[in-house]
Amino acid sequence: MDETKLNMMKDNRWSLHGMTALVTGATRGIGHAIVEELAEFGAAVHICSRNQDDIDKCLQEWKGKGLTVTGSVCDLQCSEQRKRLMEMVGSIFVGKLNILVNNAATTISKKIIDYTGEDISTIMGTNFESVYHLTQLAHPLLKESGNGSIVFISSIASLKAIPVLSVYAASKGAMNQFTKSLAMEWAKDNIRANAVAPGPVMTKLLESIMNSSGGDESVDGVVSQTFVGRMGDPKEISALVAFLCLPAASYITGQVICADGGFSA
Repeated sequence: MDETKLNMMKDNRWSLHGMTALVTGATRGIGHAIVEELAEFGAAVHICSRNQDDIDKCLQEWKGKGLTVTGSVCDLQCSEQRKRLMEMVGSIFVGKLNILVNNAATTISKKIIDYTGEDISTIMGTNFESVYHLTQLAHPLLKESGNGSIVFISSIASLKAIPVLSVYAASKGAMNQFTKSLAMEWAKDNIRANAVAPGPVMTKLLESIMNSSGGDESVDGVVSQTFVGRMGDPKEISALVAFLCLPAASYITGQVICADGGFSA
């Protein structure tokens, strides 16, 4: 085999050209970094957020970088809006979706005794129920692509106990198990599923935790236990997400992979 053909085979394994992706919660933080990573690898990406102004600002930024990104408003807590989002994605990508990144999440930081039923419903509804439903809705598009990859953004809180995050941790723990079940059931449809569990990364979500009662001490405690002794950067998470979507990662499925500076080790 000549060198040109070898290079083409290698390039195809490390490229997302011709592929399509949906990334939720993509206008800031880890989600924003994931969009850029996937688009830079050649994917056409659709994003969703609750705020049109945030979407417009990001789309303008990515257009200036020559990236192929579209976007639409969706409140993922609303089942009807989730349905409309997937209908739009199906229309834009002509009935096929290669990549689904479930990134959007929320938290309310409290001691266990202080959580209300409404708190629990909000966190579980956003972090697990909406993700479960959106993934169900995406199934026909992922299957039709012939090569589907789902990445869930979990958390190290799902693997180790961290103060004031019990409900958030439970929602991400449920996500981890869903990832494994999904990988098993949908393998026959050529759909892979993996979860990435980030350690402390400076995002709006982490800021909200740090600003809550006891949250600052909780985050400081986690950072102090990382081997690298610092917080992570969103691009250190997005690189792993992109890898899991590449053809080069075709034998990786059903995994929960930590990117936490060594904290969980």
